Amino acid sequence: MKRKFNFSGRYSGYSLQGFQKDLLAGLIVAVITIPLGMAFAIASGVKPEYGIYTSIIGGVLIAIFGGSKYQIGGPTGAFVPILFGIVMVYGYENLLIAGFLAGIILLLMGIFKFGSLIKFIPRPVTIGFTSGIAVIIFVSQISNFLGLTGVEKHETFYSNLREIFIHFPSINFYSILTAVICLIIILLTPKFFPKIPGPLIGLVLSTIAASLLFPNQVATIGSTFGEIPNTLPNFRIPEITFERIQQMIVPAFIIAVLGSIESLLSAVVADGMTNTKHNSNRELVGQGIANIVTPLFGGIPATGAIARTATNIKNGAVSPFSGIIHGVIVLLILMLFAPYASSIPLASMAPILMVVAWNMSERHIFYQLLKTKTTDSVVLTVTFLLTVFVNLTVAVEIGLLLAGLLLIKRMSDAVVTVKGLPNPQHKNDKIDENMVSSIHDCPQISIYTIDGPLFFGAAQAFEQTIMKAIDFKPKVLLLRMGKVPFMDTTGEAYLTSIVKDFSRHGVVLISGIKPQPKKLLINTGLADLLGEEHFFEHTGDAINSALEHLDRDKCLGCKHFAFRECTALSSGTYEK
Repeated sequence: MKRKFNFSGRYSGYSLQGFQKDLLAGLIVAVITIPLGMAFAIASGVKPEYGIYTSIIGGVLIAIFGGSKYQIGGPTGAFVPILFGIVMVYGYENLLIAGFLAGIILLLMGIFKFGSLIKFIPRPVTIGFTSGIAVIIFVSQISNFLGLTGVEKHETFYSNLREIFIHFPSINFYSILTAVICLIIILLTPKFFPKIPGPLIGLVLSTIAASLLFPNQVATIGSTFGEIPNTLPNFRIPEITFERIQQMIVPAFIIAVLGSIESLLSAVVADGMTNTKHNSNRELVGQGIANIVTPLFGGIPATGAIARTATNIKNGAVSPFSGIIHGVIVLLILMLFAPYASSIPLASMAPILMVVAWNMSERHIFYQLLKTKTTDSVVLTVTFLLTVFVNLTVAVEIGLLLAGLLLIKRMSDAVVTVKGLPNPQHKNDKIDENMVSSIHDCPQISIYTIDGPLFFGAAQAFEQTIMKAIDFKPKVLLLRMGKVPFMDTTGEAYLTSIVKDFSRHGVVLISGIKPQPKKLLINTGLADLLGEEHFFEHTGDAINSALEHLDRDKCLGCKHFAFRECTALSSGTYEK
């Protein structure tokens, strides 16, 4: 008989068998987390234990308060460039403040239900900066892979690349051998032992090989960062001042945005693997709480980790307990085995991060987007290059701005305003632009079909097209707006200008207008200026009204015959 626990909806039907599955999944993910947590911390410019603290505290809090049942939280590769830049410019203490402020921003984003807004970030922007981050991480590990000495860390990609070339003569072949051993194990383990975490095995075996075959020949975590303590740090509130808040608010905002994107993408991946649905706003609240608390224990910013979350699911996790168990096991490993971690060569950590960078590079999607040779290719390339050669903050800002501008350009190009006349060969005399010619065009009635949203990017082109009709001084201007899904105040302003100019000598009729544009015209008073009698649901009714406004004398002898009624109007025998 199954024992069930009903703590909340997320644990509905939870059983002892479910706990056993979560225990196994949590154990496997914890084993994977240890080398990744240390590697991400080192790459971010801080001590390796801070990555472990983040995995413990952030992982548990994200599992408890987050919106996905399967999310595994902790340090990730996506954060590496931005955190490294903060540490280089502002120092570790200010990184804690930035992480704390980012947590508050994430919490507010969740409370005010901003979770759904993340989907509006264009894919070329996310792929661009993700691929850029992958390049930065990969290159940053070359010096550790080669065992170069005297290499100084810089904020910019170019400067770090230059350091590698300058110090290349200091190459250490023992470091290369250590790194290659670890890399081979990481690459081969999934093929022969898919259930065993390759990074951990590679780390352990390459460390043993270096210790036994060539001791003291390669730099280790202990020789570079000191001994890793086997306890959690004391609770400590960073010294937060108004000046520091002003200084760190922009980096904090970037951390929050990046964290929200990464965590929600991870939650979406989990949804796809489990056929479930996460709560995006609750996920942001959980991320916020985790990032508020983690810096108080010395941890770096945390977010949802896509690869670890997927591993969690593949190993049978059924509830958030697996994420909690993962954090507890990481804590136990820290307390029991921390002294041994100090012997790990930096050369063993390098291939772990290089493989992470390779896997997160989205190279196939990057190439596919590049092949399209569209505006998306431009956004992708610009975001990627700015991420690598400037920084992530500028890349995201410029990428979003460029994507927005190009979208407006595409939308404005898509808005079509064409002149048409009824085609008697079509059912119900459908308006056809091909019917208009120099010998077949009513001199007194101009019918225009507007197709697309009338917004600030397209309104001027719309006005210029219609103004040509005003120059010919027709008696009636009929605007078919059934294909205008949206109108903003700029579009309304241009339409108002047309109506006022045309009304001096003629009549403006509108047919098929949608609810949103009609409501806007009512709110601005343009509907009253036109008069309700000039709005029609169907074009046919609007044409009948237009015929009543004609100057019959000008119709006499007309040979255009644009409408069925024109034969009678031309001969003077028309009667309604």
